[in-house]
Amino acid sequence: MRVAIAGAGAVGRSIARELVRGDHHVMLLERKLEHVDPEAIPEVHWVHADACELGLLEAAQLESYDVVIAATGDDKANIVVSLLAKTEFAVRRVVARVNDPRNEWLFDESWGVDVAVSTPRMLASLVEEAVSVGDLVRLMTFRQGQANLVEVTLPPDTSLAGKPVRKMTLPRDAALVTIIRGGRVITPQPDDPIEGGDELVFVASVEVEEQLRDALGLTR
Repeated sequence: MRVAIAGAGAVGRSIARELVRGDHHVMLLERKLEHVDPEAIPEVHWVHADACELGLLEAAQLESYDVVIAATGDDKANIVVSLLAKTEFAVRRVVARVNDPRNEWLFDESWGVDVAVSTPRMLASLVEEAVSVGDLVRLMTFRQGQANLVEVTLPPDTSLAGKPVRKMTLPRDAALVTIIRGGRVITPQPDDPIEGGDELVFVASVEVEEQLRDALGLTR
């Protein structure tokens, strides 16, 4: 996969390192010359360019990339990068970093953003996930499809205990992605039993979250 990252700060470099470990082709775009350091990550294609400049993105052949990640520390820049990537270069997947949660409402499909990642929001969700039992916790929003990645830790006395996955009557626009049990990450199969204390991770549209709660026997 070919991935272009706008912003070679700590966040952009960390993402790049993870992607090159997965054998992806990565390009880092950085407007500040002093931050361009090919020796830091030799496997990455470094480009000294302002990712908000259309002509420079054309020179970098952004249209040849599968994913663009807007990872600068400036929300305005990330919005511009996302919009250009989607509208001018038809990039299939655009992921944008949200630095200030107050700006999160801007990061949607109308500005070219498929997935908005807000670090404060994610940290808050992880805190909720750690202490919440018996309720849905939103971990991430997929803007393009108006769907959420949600998690629930089943209470020990759940009515689902001992039942196979196939017995769960989920709403149409909800899918069980994984079961986390102790130190195991389980890819759910129809005959896998559900146990109290399981962490269930779903992708579900916003409209069916209440139905999902009902299907899991959760109190509101």
